[in-house]
Amino acid sequence: MSVIKVPEAEAEGWRCESCDETLTMRPIELEYLGSLFTVELPSCPKCGMVLIPEELALGKMNQVEHLLEDK
Repeated sequence: MSVIKVPEAEAEGWRCESCDETLTMRPIELEYLGSLFTVELPSCPKCGMVLIPEELALGKMNQVEHLLEDK
């Protein structure tokens, strides 16, 4: 399984509000309409909370959602 690396998803400068841990890039499995995608995203090493940057959510992820819904 390949991991999608997204340039706009960066961990630099982000911290988990709950744990006060620095976010690190790691592969995260996302599912939408039965399709699985592995995307490298910033996440908390302690609690696992994932940051999905606004540009990614409104850009590429939105495009993929529409493609999958049109199938």
